[in-house]
This record gives sequence, structure tokens and C-alpha cells, in this order.
Amino acid sequence: MGMQTGAHIVWDWNGTLFHDNDAIIGATNAAFAELGLESITMERYRALYCVPVPKFYERLLGRLPTDAEWEVMDETFHRYYTEHRVGCGLTDGAVELLAGWRSAGRSQSLLSMYGHDELVPLVRGFGIEPHFLRVEGRIGPSGGSKAEHMVRHLGALELVEPARTVVIGDAADDAVAALHVGARAVLYTGGSHGRASLEAVGVPVVDTLAEAVAEAERIAA
Repeated sequence: MGMQTGAHIVWDWNGTLFHDNDAIIGATNAAFAELGLESITMERYRALYCVPVPKFYERLLGRLPTDAEWEVMDETFHRYYTEHRVGCGLTDGAVELLAGWRSAGRSQSLLSMYGHDELVPLVRGFGIEPHFLRVEGRIGPSGGSKAEHMVRHLGALELVEPARTVVIGDAADDAVAALHVGARAVLYTGGSHGRASLEAVGVPVVDTLAEAVAEAERIAA
């Protein structure tokens, strides 16, 4: 069996397929409160957010958090997020888009920086796991970059050709990870980044997942 002939999509999870903005901003503000920082609005979050996450905190603190501060903030963030993600659902149209891509005979996978052991049951709970060749979350400490994970992810999907692969995500880091492996990227404005910061990356930027899939089909053709 040779390479997949059609385009392959690598989907991001948080802020892309999973519409968890409310849980993310709440968890961020809970983490800030631990350090006595003022809470921030979603608009400010989307303007400043970046990875690795300690760098994002540096933009807000004016300095990098100490190791002890980072540990407290990270733990608080994840505790709050886990409690509040239950109120979040899939992005509008996601189920139909995943099913449509699969029924057209094309492949797709899911790569997230969210912890693997929490990601898999969440994806399974939405009934969408069968649409993916592989569902992969982060194993190990949080706060890193997606590029190395992307290398391993595509390596495990050995029938998928990077040049025919499109990463769909909501963060600049998704595009960086795509370019790192020789894939393309389409960025979606509904998640953690505002349009202005996404357009600075130099890849197509869209406002809906339907547009993202259409663009993926076009650029991977």
C-alpha cells in the first residue's frame, strides 16, 4: 500500500474543533488570580496569546514567571479548565465536516497539545473518534511547542505525504508546526488568536471551519 493519494488534514483540538474559549479565558484568569494579577478580556487574550505559554505570561507580567509561579498557574489553569470544559461543545458544523471529509475517501487526524489521557475520552465522548486515523495529545509536561509533536505524528501516519497535508488550527503555532514538516496550514479565527495576529503568519486565514476545509482541499490539490 502506497501513500494516501488525497489530501490529509491534521486538525487541532482546543479552539478549533472544540469550542472551549469560555473555559480557556476563565482558567487563564483563575491562574492570574493566584498571582494577584487582574483578569483579562477575551479580546486582550486573543491579541497577546502565544506559545510557549510562559512567554504569553511574560507579555502580561512584564517578566517571565518563576518556576514556582509557573507551577501554580499551570496547576490552577488545568484544574479550572477540567471543571469548566464540560459546558463546552464542538464548533458549529464540525461533525458534518469531519463526516464529509471521511466519506469523500480522504484521511484526517487529530493532534493536540492537550494531555493525551484527557483528550482521548473527550473526543470519544463526542462520537467523532472513528473519523480520525490517529488521535494524539501531549504526553509529558505542558508549555512546549507543537513542531516536534508534528514530526512524530506524521511519522506514525507513514502513508501520509507531508506535501499533501494541511494543518487546520487556531494558533500561529499550528502553522509553524506545519511548515516544520513541509505541510501547509490554514488558520481559523474562532479560537485563541485574533485575525491580526494570525495574518502575520502568512498562511490563509478563515472565519469558519467550512472555509478552512474548502481551503485545505484547494491548496492540497
